[in-house]
Amino acid sequence: MATAETASRPALERRLPISQIVLWAVGLVLAALIGYWLIKNAIDSPDRFLEVTLIGVTNGSIYALVALGYTLVYGIIELINFAHGDNFMLGTFQTNGIVNNGSFQIPFFPTSFVLAIPLGAAATAHSSGAQKAYTIFMCLVFSMLFCMVINVSIERIGYKPLRNQPRLVPLITAIGFSFILQDIGLVWKGAGPQPLPNILPTGDIFSWRAASYSWDDFIVIAVTIPLLIALTYLVRRTRSGKAMRATAQDMDASSMMGINVDRTISFTFALGGALAGAAGAIYALYIGTTKFDLGFRLGLFAFTAAVLGGIGNLSGAVLGGVVLGLIQAYTEGFWDARWTTTVVFSVLIAILVFRPSGLLGEEVPEGQ
Repeated sequence: MATAETASRPALERRLPISQIVLWAVGLVLAALIGYWLIKNAIDSPDRFLEVTLIGVTNGSIYALVALGYTLVYGIIELINFAHGDNFMLGTFQTNGIVNNGSFQIPFFPTSFVLAIPLGAAATAHSSGAQKAYTIFMCLVFSMLFCMVINVSIERIGYKPLRNQPRLVPLITAIGFSFILQDIGLVWKGAGPQPLPNILPTGDIFSWRAASYSWDDFIVIAVTIPLLIALTYLVRRTRSGKAMRATAQDMDASSMMGINVDRTISFTFALGGALAGAAGAIYALYIGTTKFDLGFRLGLFAFTAAVLGGIGNLSGAVLGGVVLGLIQAYTEGFWDARWTTTVVFSVLIAILVFRPSGLLGEEVPEGQ
């Protein structure tokens, strides 16, 4: 009799508590309601549903680029670089200067200064295809370089001296740098919106009933996907990527094995800055306007995407960005745009309640 009771204890202990069963039941009901709502909209208006989905994927790819910058830095030193969103904002400003003035500009310096590198005539909506392609390429290259320098400088000046301090100290420093970069943008371009001429190709690639997919949407995807593939290859296959992964697992052991930890961390910040610059250029060209406080809202959305997919997980950041873009598109397309932020963070809270590590799981240094 005692033996039977002993054997039954593990089974009893493995039973889920009532509260957790109720929580999962509520989650399943909510998921079923959301699924029903999406299927109903897809059946009632399939062309509209397709168009909204494509918009969500396009916006989500931009979120993914910015989210990768957050997740790269967190994967190495477990720091949430809150200045990353404002670095993205400065990338949009640099793009604005290249498109409108035909030159690479340095904040606080006039266009005629020696550091304002001429890149050709300012592009307009009526420029030739070759001029537009050249301008888009210059926007990508110089915005990536610009944001890369900013990110590495922030790491060297603010984060490196605090590497052995409690985590709260560099976190507060990151918030401080966020305000500094935002103020630089305010002084540099002013408080008002900064418009850009539409230089992306126009027209539809295909149309189905009332749904269409335009060339400017395709350009965003065409630029984003190769960048994501290149980043994945760099992290997974190259020597620098292996050093990044080794440093993420154990800094001390990596240093003893001959890896330059400081250089690896700086390289990670450089990659994150390049992604912020690329996202800034794509966003500015695609949306056609930017503002000094853009980095806070979009940076918050991108950070949410990184957490949603699994902070520190590259594939998770991409998935989180796309999912976030789809949530935003479906909310604005089939419900009410005023509820977008509420819906986004409600979904984030719900997912983290049931899966705290995110959709694909959190990747953090081993042994911590």
